[in-house]
Parts: sequence; structure tokens; C-alpha cells
Amino acid sequence: MTLITHDHQPERVPEAPRHDQRSGLGQLTVEQRRGRTVVSRAYASSPLRLLTPANHGHAAWVYTSSYGGGLVNGDSIVMRTAVGPGACAFVSTQASTKVYKSPHGTRMTMTAKVDNGGLLMLIPDPVVCFAKSRYHQQQRFDLASGAALVLVDWLSSGRRESGERWEFDEYISRTIVYLGKRLLVNDALALRSADGDLVRRFGQYDVLATAVVLGRPVQEEARQILARIEEHSATQWPQQIVAGSPIGELGCVFRVAAKSIEQVTHTIRNVLNFVPRRLGDNPWARKW
Repeated sequence: MTLITHDHQPERVPEAPRHDQRSGLGQLTVEQRRGRTVVSRAYASSPLRLLTPANHGHAAWVYTSSYGGGLVNGDSIVMRTAVGPGACAFVSTQASTKVYKSPHGTRMTMTAKVDNGGLLMLIPDPVVCFAKSRYHQQQRFDLASGAALVLVDWLSSGRRESGERWEFDEYISRTIVYLGKRLLVNDALALRSADGDLVRRFGQYDVLATAVVLGRPVQEEARQILARIEEHSATQWPQQIVAGSPIGELGCVFRVAAKSIEQVTHTIRNVLNFVPRRLGDNPWARKW
């Protein structure tokens, strides 16, 4: 896993092999109108679904889902998101993203543009890769100089309760973030069973998470996150590894390794405790 802050173009993540592919396209646009953010466009083709529930805050909430409850062999999802000037969007998932046995692979591609004063919070549930599954993910975010991003990207070891633990064939993820024309984040994670026994490599840990908080509108929150992790990580989050690092003066990245999804859920919500205030409502209040 790497964090790179250079201005060169990142190399492309190799595409997953395709076989009997089902292509799902999602297009989402949110805009500010009369002090609230509204969804002006929400289009999805099978197997992707977009849900836009009402809330008591000023932000737009959008939840993604899929017919059949997960990604099957050959599925390819493309999601395009646009956040207008001054708008605020919270994008999550109905449940964990399940990746079923897929010898020919599955793929998810996300691209998002956020205009000045806009804030995109992409905080999904974890990816759960079943045994013998393959999953490729690429996410690219283009932020205007006055925009902000809060991003969580995480995965579990699989269906641990069913005896599957780190038994997937391949998980590849890359996250790219531009602020203006400057590349600030190029974060890549590649886990392949062919490279060695994943169970042995991860030991007691079953969940990995990476979060990015970046942009002038959340600059102070990022500073507070780093200070809190440095002061309390050993005592406040026992049996976990929690580490953070700055992204220049405009943000931070923090990572979590833990034994359970419940532990990481608690840690993420604890560290990102400013999210409900920024949205004007708590998206986690009715979720475990």
C-alpha cells in the first residue's frame, strides 16, 4: 500500500478479464438550491441501483446497491458523480459489497468531480470477497481548488463465519485524487493469493481500511484527526493498528487494521465524528 504525492500521471490498473459481462452504469449529479443540496440526476442501469432517501439535513444522501446482492462473475460497474458548487453529498452503500466466486473477475470504476465549495463524502460499507473471487477497483476524484473529499475504502477477509478467511484470488484497488491539476493521492493496494498465503501474511487481522480527508473546507478536521491519532491510538483503539499521515497542509490519510468489521466501524465513526455535523443529520443513527 503506497501514498504518492507526485505530479506525474499514474499508471493504469490492469483491467480484470471479462466474460459474460454485465455492465452497470451510474450517473449522479447533485446541486445546491436554496441552501440545500438536491439530486438533479440519478441514473442507474442493472445490476446497479441508486437510492436517494430523504433526510433532515442540508446534504443529499445517495445509497448504491445491486440486484442480486453483490457482484458476480464478469460484472463491471461504472459510477460517475458530479458535485456542484457549494453542494454536499453523502454517498454510501445499503450493505457490504459482496464479491462472489468470479474466476474471470469483477470490476468497479468510480470517477467524481467536485466544484469549488463542494464536499463529497464517500463512505461505503466494506468490500467482502468470497473464496475464489477477483475484484478490481479504481477510483479517481478531481477536486477544484476549493473543494473537499472525505473517502473511506475498506475490505474484510471474507466470510470468516463460513470458514473463508483471506481465500479470495485477487483484490486490486487504486485511489487517485487531484486537487486542481496537482496529483496529491495515488494509493494502491494489490492482494493476490498467487503472491503468497494471505492468512499467514495478515495474521490476526481481518479488516483493512484507508480513509482520506482532503481539501480546504476540511483542513481543520484533518489536522485534528492527526493530533488525535498521535495522542490516543494506543489507548483508545486497543487490538487495532491506527496510523495517520498528512497530505501536505490540506488533508490527511489514516489507516486501520483490526480483527472485526465492528471494530473498524466504531473507529471510523469515532475519527470521522464531524460527518453528522457537516451533513446536518446523522447517516449512521439507524445503521449498526
